[in-house]
Amino acid sequence: MNNSETLRPEEIAPLPSLDVWEDDVLARYPEPETKAKEEYRNYDNPGRDTVREFYRLNHQYQTFDFVQQKKAEFLKFDKKELAIWEMFDYLNTLVDDSDPDIELDQLQHLLQTSEAIRADGHPDWFVLTGLMHDVGKVLCLFGEPQWAVVGDTFPVGCQFSDKIVYPEFFALNPDSKDERYNTKYGVYEPNCGLRNVHMSWGHDEYLYHLLKDYLPEPALYMIRYHSFYAQHRENAYEHLMDDHDREMFGWVKKFNPYDLYSKSPKPPVVEELKPYYSELLAKYLPAVIRL
Repeated sequence: MNNSETLRPEEIAPLPSLDVWEDDVLARYPEPETKAKEEYRNYDNPGRDTVREFYRLNHQYQTFDFVQQKKAEFLKFDKKELAIWEMFDYLNTLVDDSDPDIELDQLQHLLQTSEAIRADGHPDWFVLTGLMHDVGKVLCLFGEPQWAVVGDTFPVGCQFSDKIVYPEFFALNPDSKDERYNTKYGVYEPNCGLRNVHMSWGHDEYLYHLLKDYLPEPALYMIRYHSFYAQHRENAYEHLMDDHDREMFGWVKKFNPYDLYSKSPKPPVVEELKPYYSELLAKYLPAVIRL
């Protein structure tokens, strides 16, 4: 499937901005005690119709074969070379000018996340994870549709859980009718471990592979599974996880509040923070990344 040839413009970009998905996640999982329990997953009256359309496309096209195709296409890392600060500069072009709640660019969100982690005294690799966790959105450089860049993630190759947002749209996915993929375990074995499970394609999975040789394992779990809400909020895929996954998901759950709740209208001063983060980046990562 060549997206640029087969998808209409409105199917490539159903959201006005990638940030709309993040706002929707925050609405679904608000800060504790800020909404009544029955309001947490209100999809009968969604705030944005574009989010519903986004997930219709996401759930229709994220098949097992699609994920294999994207891994073959992008995990060769042969498309471009960028310095990390150049990657941040690109992400800043994805700012959502229509967002009424916050007018910060992507780098400022990443800095707010990492600064909140640093303020709580976590290890420097944890701080770096906060800075880097959304950098996989550079997939947009290559014309990838939004539903193949952001969105809640989930396993492919097995039955889609009804705990995934808008589960009704999986009826459009051909894997839901394929006997190889539509059973509880599909192509997997019970408690096989997530390292053996193929996740839906997006910025999380891409960035995990991009950085897996450089960061500690807890950081890699945070990056790879921070959008896997069906598990770290709903526990929908316990049957695929092993004991090591359960241990590592403690880190994923520790990271999630920093991502969701660190947004503030007061922007961080990039130039003041840049020396610290430049040194931290140099400690763990190469100066230039092959994308």
